[in-house]
Amino acid sequence: MENAGKISHLVIVGGGTAGWMSAAFFSKVFTPQQMKITLVESADIGTVGVGEATIPPITFFNQVVGVDERRMLTATQGTYKLGIEFVGWGDPGDAYMHPFGNYGTPMDGVSFHAFWLRARKLGYQADLSEFSLSCVAAKAGKFDWRTEDPRDPRAAMAHAYHFDASLYAKLLREVAEGRGVKRVERTIRGVNLDSLDGTIASLALDGDETLAGDFFVDCSGFRGLLIGDALRVPYEDWSEFLPANRAIAVPTARYEDPIPYTRATADTAGWRWRIPLQHRTGNGYVYVSDFISDDQAADDLLAALAAEHPGNKVLADPRFLRFTTGRRKVSRFKNCAAIGLSSGFLEPLESTSIHLIQHGLIKLAGSFPLAKIDAPVADLYSQMMGEEMEQIRDFLIYHYHANRRVGQPLWDRMRHMAIPDSLKLKMELFRTRGATIFPNQTIFQEPNWLAIMVGQGGMPEGHDPLANLMDERRMAERLQHVRIACRQAAAEMPTHASILERVSAPDPTKGTVDA
Repeated sequence: MENAGKISHLVIVGGGTAGWMSAAFFSKVFTPQQMKITLVESADIGTVGVGEATIPPITFFNQVVGVDERRMLTATQGTYKLGIEFVGWGDPGDAYMHPFGNYGTPMDGVSFHAFWLRARKLGYQADLSEFSLSCVAAKAGKFDWRTEDPRDPRAAMAHAYHFDASLYAKLLREVAEGRGVKRVERTIRGVNLDSLDGTIASLALDGDETLAGDFFVDCSGFRGLLIGDALRVPYEDWSEFLPANRAIAVPTARYEDPIPYTRATADTAGWRWRIPLQHRTGNGYVYVSDFISDDQAADDLLAALAAEHPGNKVLADPRFLRFTTGRRKVSRFKNCAAIGLSSGFLEPLESTSIHLIQHGLIKLAGSFPLAKIDAPVADLYSQMMGEEMEQIRDFLIYHYHANRRVGQPLWDRMRHMAIPDSLKLKMELFRTRGATIFPNQTIFQEPNWLAIMVGQGGMPEGHDPLANLMDERRMAERLQHVRIACRQAAAEMPTHASILERVSAPDPTKGTVDA
C-alpha cells in the first residue's frame, strides 16, 4: 500500500516553449527508470511562439538542463541582452534603461543608491545609468560576461538572451528526446476524469487511442485544456490593472549589428517592441483594443517600422494575438500543474513569460507530488506561483501608472487608475525614503525597482539616513570612482557583434548538450 498512487508516468500536454522546457527539465530531474515522460502535441495546433526576449534566470535554467550557451545561441539565432530600454514612458521622447545587474556596490553596508540620492540633493548631476556597467555597455553596443572578482566592475553585470522561441523549443526537444522523453503527435479529443476522486485518468486521443498517466503538466496555452476545460479551475482577470489585450508581431530583415538590449517604445494605444536576433529583428505592438482597431494598430506599426529605417524590410504578414492578462485561481489542482500560458499571462513588457515557465518548473520539482492527490503541497505551489505573478503584475503596472503622457486617453486613464494596495505601499516607501527593498520580493529586486522608479521621473523625498554617516568628500570620490570604472570597463569591452561572431564559430573543444 505504500506505493498506492505513486507518480511514475508524467504526461506533458502541448509542445512549444513551455512543453519542451518542461520535457527537457524533468528529463534531467528524473532518470528514465524513475519517471516515464510522454509529451503530446498536435501539428494542427499552433503555438504562440513570439516570446523572444528573456531575463537573467534563463542562464541558470540552461545550465540545469545541460544546454551550452554557445550551442543555444547558434541554434536559436540568439543575441545577448543586457537590459530593456524604455522610450516615451515618462514624457514622450524620454528614454531610460532598465539594466540587468547592480548599480555600483553597497558602501559601508548601505545600498549604493542611497549615496547617489544624497549626492543629488547636494547638486550632483550624474545620471543613475552612469553607475551601471550593463547600462553603459548596452548603449555603446558592447558586451562581456560577468566575473566573480568583486574588484572588477563586470561583477555587477548580468545578462539574458534574445532568441527565436520556436528554435529554442526545437533545441530542447532534441535534448529531451535524447534523454528518453517520448513524443506523441496526436490531437486530444477529450480528458477522462477518475469517477472517484476527480483526478485526470487519461487523455482521449484521435484514432480512438487513450493515454493514461499519473501526473499531467498542462502546457496547452491560453486554452488551458486540462486546468481550465477539464478541471474547471477559474481564471482571475487582471485587465483592470493591465488592460492590453492584443498584440501584433512582424519580423523585419536585419540591417545593422544587433543591439544588446530590448527596446520598448510607448505609443498611443500601448507600446512597441524591438528584439534583435542574428538573422532578423522581431517587432510588435501590444495595445488596448478599446483605444485602437486591429487594422489601425497594424498600420501604425508598419508605418513606425518604415519611418525608423529604410532597411526595415518586412519579412512576413502581421500576426495577431488576443489575450486577457491574469492567472488561474490556483496553478496546481488534483494531479495537474499548469505551466506557461495555461497558468496565466502577464503581457511581455518585462520579458517574464519564459521566466514564469522556468520558475513554475523549478517550484514544481521542489514540491513534486508523492501521490496523485497531494493537496497541502499543491496549495503551497499555487501560493508560490501566485506571489510571483502578483509581484510581476505590480512591476508592470508601475510602468503604465507612472507615465507623464498627458492628453492621451489610454495613458491618462492608466495614470489615474486605482492600483493594488501592494503597489501603493511600494510607491510610498520609495517616495518617502527612497526604499526599493519591498515585502515578499521575488524576481524583481532592489536594482530593478530603482531603475524604473527613477527612470520614469521619480525622485524620493528622502534616503537611507545611514548614508549620511559618510563624509561628503569621501562619498563624492567613491561615486566618481564607480562612474569612471563603468566608463573605462565598457570602453575596453569587445563589441556585441564581435562576441556573436566568436560564439557562433565552431568550437570542437566543447560539447553541446550534457545528457
